[in-house]
Amino acid sequence: MRFFKLLFVVYCLTINASQAQNRAISGTIKGLKNERLILAHYFGATQYFSKDTAQTDTNGRFVFDGTMPISEGLYLVVNSKKRQLFEIIIDKNQTFSLETDTLDYFLNMKINGSKENEVYYNYQKKLRNAAAEIKVLQLQQRLRTDMLLNNKIANVRSELSAYYKQFIEDNSNTFAAKIYQAATNISLPVPPNRKDGKPDSVWLFSYYRNHYWDNIDFAEERLTRTPHLQRKLDAYFDNLVYQTPDSLTKAADFVIDKARAGKAKDMISYCIWYLTNKYENPKTVGTEAVFVHLAEKYYLGGIMPITDSLTIKSIAQKVKIMKPLLVGKTMPALSMSDTLQIPRTLADVKANYTIVVFYDPECVHCRQSTPALKAFYDKNKTRGVQIYAAAIAHSPEQWRKYIQEFGVQNWIHVYDYSFRIDFKNEFDVVTTPQIYVLDKDKKIVGRRIPAEQLEAFIDFEERKTK
Repeated sequence: MRFFKLLFVVYCLTINASQAQNRAISGTIKGLKNERLILAHYFGATQYFSKDTAQTDTNGRFVFDGTMPISEGLYLVVNSKKRQLFEIIIDKNQTFSLETDTLDYFLNMKINGSKENEVYYNYQKKLRNAAAEIKVLQLQQRLRTDMLLNNKIANVRSELSAYYKQFIEDNSNTFAAKIYQAATNISLPVPPNRKDGKPDSVWLFSYYRNHYWDNIDFAEERLTRTPHLQRKLDAYFDNLVYQTPDSLTKAADFVIDKARAGKAKDMISYCIWYLTNKYENPKTVGTEAVFVHLAEKYYLGGIMPITDSLTIKSIAQKVKIMKPLLVGKTMPALSMSDTLQIPRTLADVKANYTIVVFYDPECVHCRQSTPALKAFYDKNKTRGVQIYAAAIAHSPEQWRKYIQEFGVQNWIHVYDYSFRIDFKNEFDVVTTPQIYVLDKDKKIVGRRIPAEQLEAFIDFEERKTK
């Protein structure tokens, strides 16, 4: 389990709520009898934390109450089967009532005593009605195509755009408006034309990237308890930033600087935590360097608002392990012995690509991936590929049996007979198999590459050098 995730979960469960009166959120849900309800706030786009529970009676009445206020944000009401029923805003006023119907929780929602929720649902209903109208028009387009239908759809969208602008202006002092702003992409201007007369798409992309964060109020800590901040972060880093360590690092510092300028502790904490967590085990090969940078600068550098000595110690240890094993670094020295107990040093392997595999012969995943690894080697050995298979088993007999069983005698097989190597702390072998790809100079060009993707990865590496 990622300790960064655990760290922030603990933080979110202990966060101090703003000062408010006692909580009493009552409601009636027509058609929902004797159902256990959970009141939970968002944590990113896919998770939520439970803050209170209530039970509906035979008439669908319930109340979330308590003597202590809860953190402000966008909350979910969830049933016992973890189905999300509807959303409500919790602000300083935590005493209000609602009424709705299971036929359509959103369109039938009526709020009493909460301006934030009235504003939130007024816009939601306008949005839903416009979407329904467009859907009807699009269904009519399947039967016939004419300019009248196209114009009607364009008019509905234009009216909705105008309504959104007026809604934001009229409700600029509400959290509801900030939620909808955060969920909305920026408006794009008409781009200038290139010399050939066509619209300049490069200019438009640059404009979009430069203004991407215009709709996010980094001083508004309550946005950390909505799904929209995580979605914006993911879309920005996955789609608008070059997937190289340097570009991602600069982008991460840029976003965190925005959060720090906003001076909202929860926002600063969330941005640092989420980006560090995102690149602890990244999807793109080589971008673990982003994790090391963020961990060193913000956690070990004392900028992250939420830390403790144990956390700092754990992070420091992880950085110490990962830093020498980043893509672009020369693989640390490794010497083990083969089946004849003859020392075989990694540095002495002559190959265009050396695949270093740390594995346990009894590991289920290792055994499942071995056929793919063998097929890869048999197909690619003529292009200068060698496999340096380092067994971390405690039994030489298991190791030798594995070699015979899978028929992989052509690999370089090594074993630590003296048990002197700390594989976890020296080579970041937390799970097996752990695969590193080295070039002819034993520099790391890839790590944690699944056996099934090795050929495609080496093909990609060779295209880069041509």
